[in-house]
Amino acid sequence: MMVHALQTTFRRAVSALMVAGMALASFSQPALANSRIKDIASFEGVRENILVGYGLVVGLNGTGDDLRKSVFTRESLVGMLERLGVNARDNRLEVDNIAAVMVTAVLPPFSRQGTKIDVSISTIGDASNLLGGTLLVTPMIAADGEVYAVAQGPIAVSGFAAQGAASSVTRGVPTAGRIANGAIVEREVPFQMAQMETVNVALRNPDFTTARRIAQAVNAFIGQPIAQPLDPGTVRMTIPSNYTNNAVGLITDIEQLRVSPDQVAKVVIDEKSGVIVMGENVRINTVAIAQGNLTIRITETPQVSQPNPFSQGGQTVVVPRTQIDIQEDENRRLTVLPSGVTLQELVDGLNALGVGPRDMISILQAIKASGALQADIEII
Repeated sequence: MMVHALQTTFRRAVSALMVAGMALASFSQPALANSRIKDIASFEGVRENILVGYGLVVGLNGTGDDLRKSVFTRESLVGMLERLGVNARDNRLEVDNIAAVMVTAVLPPFSRQGTKIDVSISTIGDASNLLGGTLLVTPMIAADGEVYAVAQGPIAVSGFAAQGAASSVTRGVPTAGRIANGAIVEREVPFQMAQMETVNVALRNPDFTTARRIAQAVNAFIGQPIAQPLDPGTVRMTIPSNYTNNAVGLITDIEQLRVSPDQVAKVVIDEKSGVIVMGENVRINTVAIAQGNLTIRITETPQVSQPNPFSQGGQTVVVPRTQIDIQEDENRRLTVLPSGVTLQELVDGLNALGVGPRDMISILQAIKASGALQADIEII
């Protein structure tokens, strides 16, 4: 009995040690930045469509288009009245409560007839405010020229404008608005997923390594090689036998798989705002960097010279006084960055020089020109 108790205690101790070792091993492994496939890629056929339309907004409080300047608004109004049986061609129209607008919307994938979608309204004439306006029936067309939705309804405007005799106040953009559920889908985009034999996965950021990892994750989940990367941006999946006529089920299972996306080393620079974004894979070779500025300041302080009192023939003249100061930064030193430095080391080295965002842009471009920066520079 004592031997059996000792064996049981020993087994429990070994089990506890194994559990503790597995826990320590899990804590020692770095966490990978894995993403779901649905977050880094899209599936063939599951896409939105852009709709656009031209319409008229009525009911404005004197803030509409000037019909003498906006010819398209006048002609649209005349055409609409004629379709309603009102002859306004021979009369002089002087109204200021109507505006011509562009109506835009996004048709979600697999939208059915009768579904309502949101629309955005923007003026194209000289109307100053859409507050209180109502959009009249506006057909919404897609790139193929077919009407897919019809919009109408009162406009919600977030901005406002108030004007007096001597001042005016404007908040937001009163010439743009939105109608929630303002359009009704009248035509469906034909697309059947049940009979699909293959499904293409399109990467949002094309990359060879990421495409291969997606294919490997899918094949490991299904248990057979059904996925194959065609190019950096496309992975083709063949519908397996257990998912026949069930492409939706396959996509539902596949989009939840997690992969670690790869990316190229890139430095993105926005010269207008001075924003610099560098990826973690940016590396540079050994390079020496020096940054200094020469400032020349010219100050004009003219002085007025007047003659003595009761002097004969004296004149008041302006005597120029110019002061020139030259300042050169002497505290800027030459800094050496060793080969293979990381992003943090690169930023620390540039900050050690007291470099601002504008100067940092010039330095990064110079490092790239020297061939020491192992990354692509994209200027936006």
